Amino acid sequence: MSTTELVKPLTDTAQARHKKPWLTDHRQSFLLMLPTYIAIAIFVYGFISFTVWVSLSNWRTLVRDMSLTSPLLANYSTLFAMPRWQADLRNTLVFTVFFMAMSFLFGLGLAILLDRKLIAGTVMRNVFLFPYALSFVVSGVAWRWIFNPEAGINVLFNILGINAALSALGVAPLQPGWATDPTVVLSLNKALALIFPAIANLQTQFGVPLAIVPVAIAAGWQLSGFVMAMYIGGMATISEEVREAARIDGATEWQVYRSVIIPMLAPVTISLTVLLLHTSLKIFDLVYTMTGTGPGFATDVPAIFVFEMMFKATRYNLASAAAIFMLLAVGCVVIPYLIGSFKESD
Repeated sequence: MSTTELVKPLTDTAQARHKKPWLTDHRQSFLLMLPTYIAIAIFVYGFISFTVWVSLSNWRTLVRDMSLTSPLLANYSTLFAMPRWQADLRNTLVFTVFFMAMSFLFGLGLAILLDRKLIAGTVMRNVFLFPYALSFVVSGVAWRWIFNPEAGINVLFNILGINAALSALGVAPLQPGWATDPTVVLSLNKALALIFPAIANLQTQFGVPLAIVPVAIAAGWQLSGFVMAMYIGGMATISEEVREAARIDGATEWQVYRSVIIPMLAPVTISLTVLLLHTSLKIFDLVYTMTGTGPGFATDVPAIFVFEMMFKATRYNLASAAAIFMLLAVGCVVIPYLIGSFKESD
């Protein structure tokens, strides 16, 4: 018998011994994670599947009716034909724009001031970050009082003499209704109807509802500290040599931040964009405690719509259809980000 024939069984045995612990470890890992997999399958994907079925069903009273509608997507057609849901989509879009603009503007501004040590470091950093530690419910109650037309910020206009000065000039005093103002400005219905003729038949006025602006201010105030903290963490990873090289090339401090530091913070900006969009799409507690649905649904949002359709109107099929739409909207934001993250990690 040759030497090769003698060595081969020994090699096969060694490989088998080497593979066995690997298989054992993976089997043990799977068994340990099995309860988690079962729980996720039932309480996440199982409930999502049930919600999809309800959104396609005739269940619109306390008596359960799981029969499917005809046509199948009738509930979704009914949902998007409702003026309230149309207003919710408009409010979400306007709220997202104002909320994200304020969060990025103030968050990045504070981060730059702290990075340049124009504001005292640790103490002020904690002060700016403190709002993020508050509950949205607490913030909603506080900001509801601040924007109260009778007892809130409008009182300052009288105390500071602004209204007296305006009256002396023959101008009407400042008394904005804030979150109680049903006015919608910058209407886009006619312009959008030129592109999408179906919009001309909608009952909802697409524009900027003034009542949603105070809500966006409150949300931006609360999240700007979080944005600041993320940007400060990103700035800490940029070496001083990079900054010095830009200064040697003749860049001013503003140009250093505009052309060097801020572009290098692009990964942080992308992460913040996803997180803030996710927060904006599912916002509920701040709006519910601060304004509710507002005058003429001027501050209504999809999460409040789902809550009221589900637990007050018992329109379970419409509530489920709205919930599925929200899930898809959040998925359109989160899934591409996760795919990009997995590709980068590979």
